[in-house]
Amino acid sequence: MRDRGSIVLIKDEKVGLIKRVREGSVYYVFPGGGIEDGETPEEGAKREALEELGVTVKVGKCIATIEFNGTQYFFLAEIMHGDFGTGKGEEYTDKKRQRGTYLPMWVDINQLSSIDVKPKELAIKIQSLFN
Repeated sequence: MRDRGSIVLIKDEKVGLIKRVREGSVYYVFPGGGIEDGETPEEGAKREALEELGVTVKVGKCIATIEFNGTQYFFLAEIMHGDFGTGKGEEYTDKKRQRGTYLPMWVDINQLSSIDVKPKELAIKIQSLFN
């Protein structure tokens, strides 16, 4: 079990997600990953945003904590610098990982209930907060 820090980016009624294709399944996740030793959840979320999306973010309010294989923290965030979708993390560069594909994308908030977003309870919360 490992705690995770993730970000929730909202822009123009869209949310920034990562489309995953793995072992025949297609699903979407919020950008984020494991918190490293000595990091706060906010610092981990910020680092993961740079690695996965290629953007520097300002981390804001924690809008959800979800228990699943450790505690997952989800922070509202705002892009300060960089180009969304230019991440250079190991999920993009280590071809030996064999953990499927990662595609950063903007998804209409209204579509969150019609696609497989993990965790689903956060997708529902975002729809209720921003609609």
